[in-house]
Amino acid sequence: MRHGCKVNHLSRTAAHRSAMLSNMAVSLIKEKRIETTLAKAKALRKYVEPLINKSKEDSTHQRRIVFSYLRDKEAVTELFREVSQKIANRNGGYTRILKTGRRMGDGAEMAMMELVDYNENMLKDSAKKAKSTRRGGRKKATAEKAPVQNAEEVKTEQPEATAEEAPKAE
Repeated sequence: MRHGCKVNHLSRTAAHRSAMLSNMAVSLIKEKRIETTLAKAKALRKYVEPLINKSKEDSTHQRRIVFSYLRDKEAVTELFREVSQKIANRNGGYTRILKTGRRMGDGAEMAMMELVDYNENMLKDSAKKAKSTRRGGRKKATAEKAPVQNAEEVKTEQPEATAEEAPKAE
């Protein structure tokens, strides 16, 4: 029975699971975005976020710890050089999981996993969007309504025909 076990084994042996998560983490660090199943993405988040957190402190000890998990020199170098600088002021939540629907073959839920600070589209939207509150909503709604004009005002606003245009109309 599983009672307190919170690890998703993903129907794999321990060696297979650790190798798969390591490979997925390397791909995520190198490509900044990967597409996988939702269950694997959630398992990868628990695997890769502590490694990204370790990259904030660039020391030989931290590099060796991360290398023991990833087993890829280029990924470790990129993690400590580029990724760690972007996430230096972030306290957590380095990855984002976006659901993309179901896979055609077996109906598995698919998801896109990406590093948060590398999605330019999301960064633009968050910069543009000003935080608004719901207070004072009625005042805005009444101000947006255009004042109703009388029929006489509408008639006076229309341009009158000039002397030159009158003969052409007849």
